Amino acid sequence: MMAIHHETPGGHGTTNGAGHMTTPEAIWSRRNVREYAARPISGADLDQILEAARRSPSSQNNQPWDFVVVTDPGQLRRLSEVWRGAGHVAVSAATIALITAADDAARGRVQFDLGQATMSIMLAAADLGIGSCHSAIGDQELARQLLGYPADKTCSLLISLGYPAGRRLAPIREPDRRPFAEVVHRGRW
Repeated sequence: MMAIHHETPGGHGTTNGAGHMTTPEAIWSRRNVREYAARPISGADLDQILEAARRSPSSQNNQPWDFVVVTDPGQLRRLSEVWRGAGHVAVSAATIALITAADDAARGRVQFDLGQATMSIMLAAADLGIGSCHSAIGDQELARQLLGYPADKTCSLLISLGYPAGRRLAPIREPDRRPFAEVVHRGRW
């Protein structure tokens, strides 16, 4: 599990001694990874990531999600065809599909809840040194055919997972973000 470690913005911590990142390190290391090493993710690590998703908070504890995890290379290649920007799914070690009720999918609170589950997945993965990237779904019928979810459900997004092919995940010292003092307003604008 992620350790809590308090630092000031821009500070740099160390791992907690157990090989995992601190919470700020996982957040500061997380980036979209679209090229993965040809290395599987262990079942225990996938389960830890999925458990983080399952434990995500949701509005009124509604838990509007189901998760389908795919690790078969052939199925991943086909799944990458559901969206024009999903090529990273084809080369991932695993991809998690977030499924929700079709009638609820457009509701703001469901989208917020799925966002929380998504971030839980991505931070739990980063804690393990596993990269991630999200993808939209353009072809629901192909996604349904490949993943087997019922007709009253929809696939909201895919999250590909794998060990980065290039540089490993590490805290980004100078992120391409607006300055802290520019985006943080205390008390009022």
